[in-house]
Amino acid sequence: MIKHVVIGRGGTASAAALALAESGDHVTVISRSGLGPDHPGVDLVALDALDTAAMTEHAAGAATVFNLAMPPYHTWPETVPPLFGSILTATEAVGANLVMMGNLYGYGPVDGVVTETTPLAATGNKGAVRARMWTEALAAHEAGRLRVTEVRAGQFLGAGAVSIFSLLVQPAVLAGAQAKVPQELDLAHSFTTIDDAAAALVAVARDDRAWGRAWHAPVITTTVRAVASRLAALAGAPEPELAVLSDAEITALAKDDPFWAELFETKHMSHREFIADDTALRTTFGVTASALDDVLRGVLPGARV
Repeated sequence: MIKHVVIGRGGTASAAALALAESGDHVTVISRSGLGPDHPGVDLVALDALDTAAMTEHAAGAATVFNLAMPPYHTWPETVPPLFGSILTATEAVGANLVMMGNLYGYGPVDGVVTETTPLAATGNKGAVRARMWTEALAAHEAGRLRVTEVRAGQFLGAGAVSIFSLLVQPAVLAGAQAKVPQELDLAHSFTTIDDAAAALVAVARDDRAWGRAWHAPVITTTVRAVASRLAALAGAPEPELAVLSDAEITALAKDDPFWAELFETKHMSHREFIADDTALRTTFGVTASALDDVLRGVLPGARV
């Protein structure tokens, strides 16, 4: 039986762990809380991944380590480097492959469609640190110390997602209330579902063609207004009332929650078109994006998750 280690317990981590377990592999899910999916093929371990020695012990015998660790959003520049460094060291020590869950922040402001060959030229702290973590992992790969790949997802959408849309738009639409969003409503944007990201992670982990480069997860490219309107239609709710939060409103919200202040770094993604191309993943591994209506039906009241 093949063993894998999944670090993190969020929606994508849980979906990836379940996909691996349901295929007959054995999965150890490591998180600080020790929580995760309930499945006979999944062991849950409460552990801080900063403990490199303990991480190495639990990763022994693993074919693949999946890094889906996610510290609090506003702490990334300080917390991500030591955390990712510990995971990289433990993975290398046990001779496993490393699959990283990434995002699109590392590219920085881009004119035109983003591909995996677009330079990592982030100008903000969160994007820069994510780019550096990939660069360091890739250097280890190129030095022959381990094999590594990364799947970069768009804004998460659908059941299990934690994102601007899922937190601010989705509940308001289903309640027939106004949604105020820190994102332009009618600009094309690339979204990724939890299940599609998990499918991409599993696919790259099982294919020798994946190693030594990054891949874009399957994306649904549409607008906030279009997704909100479609969700309302499927739910039988009124046409959504949407508004864009001003910079002043975001600044006021940031006085009580540091998350809001972090949004200014990614305005190039939320207030300009930001489109990712997932052609490489689709044509290489055959993993495609889910249909938008199917995704949205999964968040309707009474939907089975």
